[in-house]
Amino acid sequence: MSRIHTAFENGKAFIPFITCGDPDLETTEAVVREAVNAGADLIELGIPFSDPTAEGPVIQSANMRALSNGVKVDEIMDMVRRLRKDISIPLVFMTYANVVFSRGADTFIHTCHEIGIDGLILPDLPFEEKGEFQEICDAEDVDLISFVAPTSEDRIAMIASEATGFLYIVSSLGVTGTRSEITTDIASIVSVVRDNTDIPCAVGFGISTPEQAKKMASVSDGAIVGSAIIKILEKYGAESPRYVGDYIKSMKNAVSSI
Repeated sequence: MSRIHTAFENGKAFIPFITCGDPDLETTEAVVREAVNAGADLIELGIPFSDPTAEGPVIQSANMRALSNGVKVDEIMDMVRRLRKDISIPLVFMTYANVVFSRGADTFIHTCHEIGIDGLILPDLPFEEKGEFQEICDAEDVDLISFVAPTSEDRIAMIASEATGFLYIVSSLGVTGTRSEITTDIASIVSVVRDNTDIPCAVGFGISTPEQAKKMASVSDGAIVGSAIIKILEKYGAESPRYVGDYIKSMKNAVSSI
């Protein structure tokens, strides 16, 4: 078992997503430290990819900025090594299967374990095809995080029963991005999850305000936010860390008030 369960031990979790290398890795590292200081319980680190199919325009642009700046996977791994010298909260990578395949799944996942990455999120990996990755992740004590979506329906119970780390509940159809309103019946999805696993579940896609985070966390175990944070990075660049920290503090306070 990885340390991911610790993110959910003290009430509702707030989970920020950060694209590594946007605008540069020095800023990414500083943002991670600010996020920890602001109360983040677990952090998703996005390894940029040229065709991030699950992402909306905001995070797609972040991927392109990072790649155009020449960020390398090895540099991201080295950044995590530095962070792990004094940061103990769970960290997970979110990327795409080609990134893992290009380095060799065994090598990539072993390195994740070595540097202190607790989980791996691959949004383009179909549940039915996770076997090869799951076996390696299990051997390396790296949780392979599964998704359930509003369209999962009869598959929710099956996915939940095999989940490791935490279960990522997709709040809305489509790609990532802020939404003015989330109308999906998340409570009914969580009910099926609870019937089939003790693994915690957190809701992502579309959350941007403290009110939305509180609403989603009230029926699950936590809230995940990416695009709203990337917009701050896009606006403030190297000056972003303190602004991201203030935002995360407001979101953490919201989910903690439940």
